[in-house]
Formats: sequence, C-alpha cells, structure tokens
Amino acid sequence: MGDQKTKFQVFRAKDAPTLEQSHVLRFEGITPGISQGLKEFVKAGGAEGSYAKILFNVPGFSLAYAWHKSDYPLPLHTHDVDCCYLVIAGELTVGNETLGKGDGIFVPAKVAYTFVTGSEGVEFIEFRNVTSWNIEFRENNPWEKIAAKASERHESWKVEKPPFDLTAVAAE
Repeated sequence: MGDQKTKFQVFRAKDAPTLEQSHVLRFEGITPGISQGLKEFVKAGGAEGSYAKILFNVPGFSLAYAWHKSDYPLPLHTHDVDCCYLVIAGELTVGNETLGKGDGIFVPAKVAYTFVTGSEGVEFIEFRNVTSWNIEFRENNPWEKIAAKASERHESWKVEKPPFDLTAVAAE
C-alpha cells in the first residue's frame, strides 16, 4: 500500500509559473556562435513564437505545458534528461513524422532533436522525472534560416491563438 502520509496535490494552470519564472531550465554549452545565433533569432521575433508554463514540479517529477506557434522552427538541441511529449492540439513534424492530437514522442537524454510546427502551431504536455534540466543548442543550427523564419512569422505570432488554449485558462 502507498504511504499514508503522502497526500494528493492539486495544481491549477492559472497559478503555474512561466518557464522563465520557474528557473527550471539551465542554458549550457553556449559558444560565441550559438550566442550570436540565439541573439539573431530573438531579435527577429523568435521569442514571440513560443510560450511555456511549469504546471507541476516536485522532487522526481515535472509537468510542463508548451505552445509553439505556427511554423515555429525549434533549433536543434539536447537536454540532460529524458522527456516525453504528448500533443494535445495542433501538430509538429519531427524527422519524417508528423504528430497530432494524442500522439507523442519520447526523447532520451543527450539525443539531439528539432521540430517544426504546423499551420496552427502545436500545444503539448512535457513529462520529466526531474525538477530541473538543461538545454544545449547545437553549433550546426541553420541560425540564419531560423532567424529568417522568425522574422517572417513575427507579426502573425503576436495575434495567434493556441488551438487548445490552456493559456486562456491561465488568464482567467
């Protein structure tokens, strides 16, 4: 039987901190080339294309929500821990696979990956068995192409609404 002292815990999307507020993500391995590429991506409007909240975070378990807007070019990167993604709305293409609502992907620690979102963007839930993790971008990212896509989509991203819209729950 389970530990009788352990109680269930309720969490609410409206109370969840953003990824930036939570301080769970550590940027590591930032070379001058990666730094310049990220600066150009952000300058071109890349920050407008992505939103994330940490819904629940306790020792040994983390649950996050992410929304990447339409045609969002996620740079190639790795994390130091395993992660499992469950798509709840929209779609993304990783490699030759297009994932939609109810589909998912398991990404082992240290495996480099990237994806591009569909015309509605993608919303997904991330599961990890830790309370913090790193992100290491790859030097060989096509930074100019990524920045160009952000520049092209920047104004559209400002007014896009997420297909499932957990962000609306957070705003109530």
